[in-house]
This record gives sequence, C-alpha cells and structure tokens, in this order.
Amino acid sequence: MSDHQRQAIVVVGASLAGLRGAEALRDGGYDGPLILVGDEPHKPYDRPPLSKHVLAGELPPEATALPQLTRLQAQWRLGQPAVALDRERRELRLADGATLSYAKLLIATGARARPWPGAGADLAGIFTIRTLEDARALRSALARRPSRVLIVGAGLIGCEAASCCRDLGLAVTLVDPNPTPLARLLGTAIGATLAGRMQEFGVDLRLNTEVQAFSGDVGQVRRAHLLDGAVIAADLVIVALGATRDTDWLAAAGLVADARGLTCDAACRAMTMTGEPDPGIYAAGDVARWPNPLTGGHLVNVEHWGNAVDQARHAAANMLAPPADQGPYEHLPAFWSSQFGLNIKLAGLTDGADALAIVQGSRASHRFLAVYGRAGRTVAALSFDQARWLPAYAEAVATGAAFPPILGATDQPRIETLAPGFPSPRRSSNRAVPALEMAHA
Repeated sequence: MSDHQRQAIVVVGASLAGLRGAEALRDGGYDGPLILVGDEPHKPYDRPPLSKHVLAGELPPEATALPQLTRLQAQWRLGQPAVALDRERRELRLADGATLSYAKLLIATGARARPWPGAGADLAGIFTIRTLEDARALRSALARRPSRVLIVGAGLIGCEAASCCRDLGLAVTLVDPNPTPLARLLGTAIGATLAGRMQEFGVDLRLNTEVQAFSGDVGQVRRAHLLDGAVIAADLVIVALGATRDTDWLAAAGLVADARGLTCDAACRAMTMTGEPDPGIYAAGDVARWPNPLTGGHLVNVEHWGNAVDQARHAAANMLAPPADQGPYEHLPAFWSSQFGLNIKLAGLTDGADALAIVQGSRASHRFLAVYGRAGRTVAALSFDQARWLPAYAEAVATGAAFPPILGATDQPRIETLAPGFPSPRRSSNRAVPALEMAHA
C-alpha cells in the first residue's frame, strides 16, 4: 500500500452526508488524499424525491443527482460496500477484498429500508423505497396501473407514497397498527386530522391492525392477510416499515454499534466498547446516534436531510481540529413533507411530549400551527399549511422556552390545549426499530 493511500481520509457512505462531509474537509483546508466508499454504483443522489416526484413520473431517477459544491479531487470506490473495520491497524476492508488504510475515517453509511419480514416475502410485486433502483422499479410497476396498491406502515414514507399513488389515480389501502397515521411522530390528536384528510382523498385506511402475511398466484402477490381476519386484494405492495442503520460491517470493530446506529459523543466521535471515543473515527447522518442537548443529552437518531448536511460539516470540522478543540454538535431537527395537498413542517423533537396546543388556525380547516410541550417547556412546533409563525416557535424550541411560548398574538385564536396522544410502546413482529424517519429538510 502506498504512502499516498496510507495518509488518506476515508469517507464510508457516498450519499448526502458523505458528500457534504467530504466537501467540508476540502473547504476546511484539507488537501491530502480523500477516498469516498459507497455500496451503490451511483454518485451521491437525493433520496427525498424518490417517494414522490420519481414515483409520480415527474422526475426521472437520474435527475436526483446531488450537485457537488466543491471540487473534491477524490478517489471514488463505488459499488463496493465496506465489510469490516480494523481499528488497530486503521484499515477498512471492502467487499471486493481491497483494503484501505486511513488516517481518519468518517462513517456516513446511513440506513437501509426494512424489508417485509413475514410470509410471502419472496413474492413478486413487493417493494421498498430507499434506493434509486427501488424507485425505478416501483415507478415502472405503478406505470402498469395495478388494481390496488397496499402500503404497509403509515409513517412519513408510507403516507407520502399513499399520496403519490392517489395522485396517479390508483386505489390505495394503508395498513398500520397504530390508531392514526404518523401516530408515533405527531401523536394521535394530529394524526386523526391527517387520517380524515387521507380518507377525503380516497385512501382506504386500515388502522389498529397489521399485515400477517401475503399470498399470491404464480409467484405474484395478490392478497394481504390482516391480523383482524380481513383479506385485501392487492397486486402491488409498498413496505414502509422504517429503517435499520447500516452498521453490520462494524460488528467486530469494538464500537458501540447496532441496528439503532453508531453511538457517538457530542463531538461526533464514534464511541468504543470501553467507553471512550475513538479519536480517528467520526460519524454523521442517519447512522449516527448522539447526545442531543434538546433531549437533555439522551441519544437520538435524526433521519432528516438537514441533519445529514449539518452533522457531516460539523464532523468534518472536528476531524481537522486539534483534540482539545472538539466542538459539540448542536442541531434543531426540522423537516417538511408534502402530501394530500398539505405542506407539513416540523421543528424540534416530539419525543416524550406530554402536552399539545393549537396556537394558530384550527385542525378542522387543516390549516394550523401546533406546539408540543414536555415538562413545561416547548420541544417542537408543527405547521399544517400555516408556517408564518413557525420560525418564532422554532426559536422557542431552541431556547427551551416555556410552553406554549407565544401568547396574545394579534391573529391568534383561542388556544386549544389537549393531550398529544402518543401510542404506548408495543411489540409487533413487523415493527421497525423506533427512530425518526427519513424526511425532507
């Protein structure tokens, strides 16, 4: 191995976080060898459009390529996933047997869509949405006009896919074990509002139940068998059961890594099994699990576009900084989602919220701004087509202002306060690892 390679910074994960992290290294003055490793054969591309614009045929898959904002002068190792990490030797092994030595390592491997885990998984016509190939194959199948699309999981991806399929004029059934769509992210009080909207748009909602199995004819999915005994005819299935972090390749590396992610310290350094950070390994994006000050230092994953960018840039800055100058990563999560004619925006984290207030508009009109509180503090703000006051509430979230923080605004109706209605944790054979889902910045 050449000295040139031996001094390289290696970025594992050639998606949004990996690309922006690599650019930040160059922008920060790093002029040494730089290697980007990716398990897909493509240069970095944008994932959020896959569940909407690409499925709808409004955007060709190849148009999702991410722009390169900085001249990287990097070596790309695409289509070759990392399979093992030897921290002692500072070596990374790829699927083709190649070994890369690194001076420092940025892990940005993201997450994988959780496949259907039950009976009928081998039938044709069952899809997930995560990669370019997923979107291309699913778009082709939707263009053949299936008689009914069945979507398993009413999280963000499932709801966006349902919206897209209805826009295409396809019959849609959405199945979820919770009382409402987005129940675990937004609570059932808000979820019920979205459920009503979805039904107005013609979605067949099957809530408080689960798919037990799929069956078919001649190898093609035709039916879904639900826990409540119902049988639904469907010839195309979209599985939206969340994601698991891409950490299997770290199993023998001595790092705190599992399906929930790679645990990091506040500076984005990977934590070892001995309780100390590895000074040469950093993580960013969906794969990273770090102590967020907004949650009192509890470990969180944030699968949002904006976090992937911000955390990658922060990790890169720390990689170039001396050990005594490792700044903590502070981030206010935010995402947006467009579905069923609504523009939904959330700032903050709803985890553990024990109070909810509608401070602008009304749920009945589907135009409102809601604020979530926890232990008397504002922790998140949500807009349904009512974003005028969202920046002010986002600032209140960032500063931990009292709940609700803004009273007496000139256009404010009588504030409606209610319980958010988050479902109790439940065990389900088809549940994904709890996490904040991939969404839009």
